Amino acid sequence: MFALQQDKIDSLFELISASKALYIPVDSDKGTADFKRWSAGTKLSSALKTVRSAKDFFFPKAEKLVEYKKNGTTFEVVDPRKEVEDFVVFGVRACDAKSFSVIDAVYLNMDPVDSYYKNRRDHGTVITLACNEPAKTCFCSTYNIDAAEPAGDVSAWLADGKYYFKANTQKGEAFIENAKSLLSDADEKAVDTLKKDIKAKIEKLPFAHLDMSKFQGKDMLKIFNSKIWDKVSETCLGCGTCTYVCPTCMCFDVRDFKNGNEVKQVRCWDSCMYHDFTQMAAANPRLTQKERSRQRFMHKLMYYPMAHEDVFACVGCGRCLESCPINMNIVKVIKAVQEADDI
Repeated sequence: MFALQQDKIDSLFELISASKALYIPVDSDKGTADFKRWSAGTKLSSALKTVRSAKDFFFPKAEKLVEYKKNGTTFEVVDPRKEVEDFVVFGVRACDAKSFSVIDAVYLNMDPVDSYYKNRRDHGTVITLACNEPAKTCFCSTYNIDAAEPAGDVSAWLADGKYYFKANTQKGEAFIENAKSLLSDADEKAVDTLKKDIKAKIEKLPFAHLDMSKFQGKDMLKIFNSKIWDKVSETCLGCGTCTYVCPTCMCFDVRDFKNGNEVKQVRCWDSCMYHDFTQMAAANPRLTQKERSRQRFMHKLMYYPMAHEDVFACVGCGRCLESCPINMNIVKVIKAVQEADDI
């Protein structure tokens, strides 16, 4: 394990940015935090979470898939995957780090591999940061995610005025090697104390250990046909906010845009909460918000786990709890399922 004085963090950022693009959480004028590219004078936010997750770096809200340029009778095909540079994301929390493996299971570990997503994963290095002060809306521990021991290429902790770093992958080891001029060897005493403190705080959170016992494959049809969906969906606006802040939502649409002699094909996020998400030429199988709400939560809590060795497609980040304008969220759904008398 290696350590760096907290007041030297800008020196580390300067070192990283000399060879790679560096992104860190930065406070916004709205009182929230977002990932921004670091430059001299950019200050690291102390906020627990960014509004949107670090998923954006690997699965952007919008990305160009291909570009065609016509010049007379010839066409030039531009592959944007060649334009991606090496980058480092600093300050990723344990929940967001777990979300990468959830998306990896679909875009990397199934055929066909999503080459655009893979390209960004190959170019990116993730430095996670333990959550010293978990929020009341956090429930990552429900899914056995350890906020005190975040995954990533490098795990980091802030304790006793120092940042502590531990490499977990080859990328992480390369990062440590590159930064050794600023780092010093350190024992794990301060980090071990911090971990115990974080775990104690997590145990006191209201949603630390939600009951997930009914979310098993054998109960899928019971949950699907339950009357709870009428109540769960009755106030939903279908705005899609929950899907846009969620670190594991991965649905998208593909559109073509023509500008003179150029055509760009763009992939952009989509949401199963939108009425036209399943619109087909002949019909729409999800006509009401009930069907759309049910699909979202069934996918997170039933369909994905059934296909991926009981791993839930929720990481307990709490963003949907904080963002939904009518206070509808996945925690309420989990509780409704557990309390339902028809499941």
